[in-house]
Amino acid sequence: MSTNNRFLETTSLRTLVDLPVSLTRDSAVPLSVQLGDWLRDAMRAGALTAGARLPSSRGLAAQLGVSRTVVTEAYQQLYAEGWLDGRHGSGTYVADLSEDAPRAAPLPAAVAPRPVRRSVPLIDLTPGDPWVKDYDVSAWKRAWRKAADLPPGDDPDPYGLPHLRELLAVHLRRTRAIAVGPENVLVTRGTGNGLLLVAMALLGHGVRAGVEDPGYRVARNVFAARGATIVPCPVDEDGVIVSSLPDDLRVLYTTPAHQYPVGGRLPIPRRERLLAWARRTGAVVVEDDYDAEFRYDVAPLPALYGLDPAHVVLLGTLSKSLAPDVGVGWLVGPPELLGRIAAVRDDLSDRTSGPVQQAVATLLERGDLDRHLRRMRLEYARRRAAVVEILGPVCRLRGDTAGLHVLAELPASAVRGIVGSAASAGVLLDTTARHHHGETQVHGLVIGYGSASLPDVRRGCQIVAGLIRGLE
Repeated sequence: MSTNNRFLETTSLRTLVDLPVSLTRDSAVPLSVQLGDWLRDAMRAGALTAGARLPSSRGLAAQLGVSRTVVTEAYQQLYAEGWLDGRHGSGTYVADLSEDAPRAAPLPAAVAPRPVRRSVPLIDLTPGDPWVKDYDVSAWKRAWRKAADLPPGDDPDPYGLPHLRELLAVHLRRTRAIAVGPENVLVTRGTGNGLLLVAMALLGHGVRAGVEDPGYRVARNVFAARGATIVPCPVDEDGVIVSSLPDDLRVLYTTPAHQYPVGGRLPIPRRERLLAWARRTGAVVVEDDYDAEFRYDVAPLPALYGLDPAHVVLLGTLSKSLAPDVGVGWLVGPPELLGRIAAVRDDLSDRTSGPVQQAVATLLERGDLDRHLRRMRLEYARRRAAVVEILGPVCRLRGDTAGLHVLAELPASAVRGIVGSAASAGVLLDTTARHHHGETQVHGLVIGYGSASLPDVRRGCQIVAGLIRGLE
């Protein structure tokens, strides 16, 4: 047996602490797992305290005589579990998970919960918003400086900036494995704008449009505003139920990567049946690629568009991966359909800001967006792990393998009381009720963990878990 005994140096408040790390090379346990176990035990025992700065992955690898990959994998696992806290540009630190960490102030019992953002301090566990407080400031400023170098445009292209369309096509080929070129890409202001453009091009008064039920209410609202007849299409734990789809739909809106809000992941056989239904009926499937960039325990499934580009329109956005304020998304489809949509857009004087498009192009071109996504996957994985750890033992969770939300199933009679009690304790919650088109069929809480800090996610979930235990 050969054993490496080295010392880990961590700096906390400029105090040097020496701790022995022991890794066994001929063990069946991988070195990265051994290192992770050692660090985890040291944090549990208090040998590594909150705020202690760990060495860089390169530095620790050199100290231990192992590859940098060993240290990186150990750090990433501990980061996902919530033990470590990364601060952009300043290193990796032991996270503060103490019970006395700063928390939201409680609200009076008379305050009723509403799934909207408030100005008072709350723990907001409603879905829909990402974490926008951790970004590369240098990359952000560089992108906007580059955008400012360009003169204002006087004739915006309804398809979007050609250079950005090329970059988005490359991005989608690499991240979603779809054969797409710039001729298939139209730059939008986000998913809502993409839905509006599709509705203007394909729908009208009395035309039947299918929307998942429960599902994304913005899609229902946009289609209804166009005069379409909304047809609720039931979902189960895997996604939309193809056998229940009527044959007279002109458009079907679906979220196959991570169904909103139930969380299903449409399996390949059902994807094939859905596309066969579209080919037989002539319907257009509007695929919202919601949460496709944030997966944790499973690999992403191929986009519907890649399986049948002739019958699918793919919608994507940067509102979750970067920030809602950016206001850039994309619509991918056949060139002839994009031509119709571009003509509609021109008639409406609808456009995506040229400087914003240029800034996003710079983020893509320099790889800054990819780096941001990698960092946020780890950040959201930590929050997701906390939700599963705390709520998993007290209720059934759906959709915890991806995205920024989970569905916590509850008895129908319990939902309203828990939401009210949670609000009294300063925790905002959302329910499945507002996501249904008609009568509520799926009952529970839609727990969003994107916009709250990790300590707030933990504290909020602990309050919710206590309320659920009180039902027993």
